[in-house]
Amino acid sequence: MSHTNSKISIKKIIGQIHLWLGLLSGLVVFILGITGCIYAFQSELKELFYADRYFVKSKGIKPLPIRKLKESAQKTLGDEYPITFLHYIPETSYAYRFRASKTEKEALTYNSKVLYNKMAFVDQYTAEVLFVEDTKWEFFNVVLQIHYDLLLNKIGHQIVGWSTLIFVVMLISGLVLWWPKNKAAIKQRLYFKWKVTTKWKRKNYDLHNIPGFYSLTLALIISLTGLWFAFEWFRPPVKWIANGGKPVIEEKKVFSDTTHAASPDLIDIIEKNIRERNIKGAFFYMTFPEGKKTPVVVTAMHNKDNFVKRSQYFFDKNTGEELKCSPYESKSSADKFGFMIYDIHVGKIIGLPGQILAFFAALIAASLPLTGVLIWIGKKGRKTNSKPAKKTKRTVDLV
Repeated sequence: MSHTNSKISIKKIIGQIHLWLGLLSGLVVFILGITGCIYAFQSELKELFYADRYFVKSKGIKPLPIRKLKESAQKTLGDEYPITFLHYIPETSYAYRFRASKTEKEALTYNSKVLYNKMAFVDQYTAEVLFVEDTKWEFFNVVLQIHYDLLLNKIGHQIVGWSTLIFVVMLISGLVLWWPKNKAAIKQRLYFKWKVTTKWKRKNYDLHNIPGFYSLTLALIISLTGLWFAFEWFRPPVKWIANGGKPVIEEKKVFSDTTHAASPDLIDIIEKNIRERNIKGAFFYMTFPEGKKTPVVVTAMHNKDNFVKRSQYFFDKNTGEELKCSPYESKSSADKFGFMIYDIHVGKIIGLPGQILAFFAALIAASLPLTGVLIWIGKKGRKTNSKPAKKTKRTVDLV
């Protein structure tokens, strides 16, 4: 076998791998691409569509104590939905958000997994509950859950993970198939050159190859960061690399002292601690765990528009005493890189331009299975309808 024929046969093998992996994962990749497009601007869209619940009219006074706001939210939600989470941006027009949620981890579907998930939006200046959202079925949350596990919990999460890994292989194999044989052929692989007489098969082929090539790098970045969320085994080696090849030392866990009775002023004690220490944060997350020993965790996000920099503070859930301070500056390189993963995944790492790029990369990714299937159908039709080629002539395939 000649060197040329060897190259052709290898490319055909790669083409078959590319084809069958595409048929195997195409539907999932399409779903991930579409939901990724929608979710790329979810923060901005929520604030636009839900402005009446997200924003309050600033009264020009200090917000009421969080304890009073929590009491107002809990009264509206009812005792059957104990509050577990608070998200707030101090002294701004953003309403305080109190969440009550409970899940059943071993359930088969999203519907049975999430027992309830409700969000109370509270005016921090008046304690008025602006809106109670059934977050379980809120549009953008459902989009996120479809993107995460197809609403099939652990089974769906595995399907999403392995489909993403397959997509990484397909991107690499697609580049091999795209690679032109010579300089003359490279022109038709880099830009559209359609005429009135150009057939739909050629147009579809170009729509698969040209956008696929230009989005390749972004699609790889989005897919690889997606694997971080899909597989636990993927994280340790990435952390090890991010930590400069040094072992990653996990932070020591702290626990609440169960010998103390819960203080009714717990939240106010924690909030006072945060104010007195002048803890900086564009916005804060505060958890109210159900476990007896689990501490209250306050996460201070340094930037309103991304999750890259964050510091954490742990408090005894009964006394409000600070148990541990874990500022961003003390975090390891591995942890700091881990904080960046989500913002890399959605493009926020470079702001609005990155979100726009991520949106189009996801849109192109969603289109690739469709155009790929049409290429396959077109080839099947051509093989079925065409007459055998004469031995004296050499047929040239598109790929």
